Amino acid sequence: MGKRIVFLGSSVTYGSAANGISFADIICEKNGYEMIKEAVSGTTLVDEDDSSYVSRVRRIKADRVDLFICQLSTNDATYHNPLGEVAKDKNMDSFDVNTIAGAIEYIIAYTSNKWRCPIAFYTGTKYGSKHYEKMVKLLIKIADKWDISVINLWDEPSFNSLSDDDYKRYMSDPIHPTLEGCRDWWTPFIERCIKDMLI
Repeated sequence: MGKRIVFLGSSVTYGSAANGISFADIICEKNGYEMIKEAVSGTTLVDEDDSSYVSRVRRIKADRVDLFICQLSTNDATYHNPLGEVAKDKNMDSFDVNTIAGAIEYIIAYTSNKWRCPIAFYTGTKYGSKHYEKMVKLLIKIADKWDISVINLWDEPSFNSLSDDDYKRYMSDPIHPTLEGCRDWWTPFIERCIKDMLI
């Protein structure tokens, strides 16, 4: 109770296929967490304009954060934004935020410096995107470097063994879960991950 969680993301974090309700809303309401949901549909990690994840993380006003969770945006895969490379150091000024890798590392460094809280990124479930698959592998490398958590729905066996009927109920398209999908499929798994990080 009373833990404050920041969720940074785009349409999945917002809950665009579920009337603006995502797993974040359900988990926080159920557990009494204070939620800051900074979610704007169609936005990217790559810092192309003031709607990017990089730009918006800097505008989050909070004196204390107990957990920071960021979406690995599928929009970057849709737009085929450049992957970039994992930096050799942790100097925030050296990250190329016009690449996916640089944007991810910038967000981690900024969050770590500002709030000194646990950090996690979450992936989408598996769909037919080779570019997003590369993004997931890149994220895992960055997470190892920074010692942060990855809620990896993409590679999670239980998420990849769903029946066709359940998939049709739980997903409105290959990227966005329905309200039922948020509540009954995504929430239980992500909630367990969050509770482990808040211990």
